[in-house]
Amino acid sequence: MRRVTLFVNGTSKNGKVVAVYGTLSDLLTVASNKLGIRACNLYNGKGGLIDDIALIRCAAFTFLNPQSDGKTSDDISGSHTDWLTLNIGGRLFTTTRSTLVSKEPDSMLAHMFREKDVWGNKQDERGAYLIDRSPEYFEPILNYLRHGQIIVNEGINLLGVLEEARFFGIEQMAEQLEVAVKNSHPPEDHSPLSRKEFVRFLLATPTKSELRCQGLNFSGADLSRLDLRYINFKMANLSRCNLTYANLCCSNLERADLSGANLDGANLQGVKMLCSNAEGASLKGCNFEDPSGLKANLEGANLKGVDMEGSQMTGINLRVATLKNAKLKNCNLRGATLAGTDLENCDLSGCDLQEANLRGSNVKGAIFEEMLTPLHMSQSVR
Repeated sequence: MRRVTLFVNGTSKNGKVVAVYGTLSDLLTVASNKLGIRACNLYNGKGGLIDDIALIRCAAFTFLNPQSDGKTSDDISGSHTDWLTLNIGGRLFTTTRSTLVSKEPDSMLAHMFREKDVWGNKQDERGAYLIDRSPEYFEPILNYLRHGQIIVNEGINLLGVLEEARFFGIEQMAEQLEVAVKNSHPPEDHSPLSRKEFVRFLLATPTKSELRCQGLNFSGADLSRLDLRYINFKMANLSRCNLTYANLCCSNLERADLSGANLDGANLQGVKMLCSNAEGASLKGCNFEDPSGLKANLEGANLKGVDMEGSQMTGINLRVATLKNAKLKNCNLRGATLAGTDLENCDLSGCDLQEANLRGSNVKGAIFEEMLTPLHMSQSVR
């Protein structure tokens, strides 16, 4: 009696030994029952189709499962050179198993296709493996796995290809794409605006329109004697700027960088300088006093080492500001709010501090010589 060992096509496990008798159809029926499939065809170990039972000797055979119809003998041997088709977002790509596993052995694609049926990859009705990703971005990845070069056609976004490379864990390609994406963007221009450029903006803006310069870089620019009223300079970089005799009435300089700037003689009526940094700036002879009663607000500002000699600062708000080592000689600070202000080593000689609020301020080492009006203790009680 002849016996053969039967396997489902593409596997070498769970074989069934059956006796050969009757016709080929009888053997296929026995195979269907033993293996739990609907056996349609019989192949020898090298993939040759057996169409006559007389050709069968004692050997191992595989049956073609209808769900995997069309696989070649390479599937049986498990070789990495077998061909397979991927359905990427509805578009078919045909390649070899070795292409997917050899170039990047630690990638997701390598793990998916190194061992057959380990991941349980879903297939469509044609046997193509279904992967829900963008075909436009996958094509450069497949070509990279084929020849090791990154080639992206015109119109394909490099960022999209980069995200796909990261998704599939193709690290070497992702690193090269990150450099390419960075180089594809023009370098950010952080160079400061010049006086000429800014004057052009001023002339092109209607007088009733608010000019927004928030966060712009004016470092070292010459903006002297310009009409800068009501302009929003919030968080702008004005360090080392020349703002002498500029009109900054009601301008917003909140959190702006004015360190080392020159604002001598500037008009600062009603200016907002909350939490601004003016360390080392020069504000000699500035006018903060607005006849209409609008008070300048410098609350929380960093004014270390500033020179504000001779400035008019009636009613100014310097609450919790830092004026350490500042020069405020001969300033008009009548009615000013200096509560909680750091006035350590500050020169206040010749100042008018009538009705000024100094409660909680640090006056260690401060100079109060030649005061125009007496300084009452109640003004500085902590």
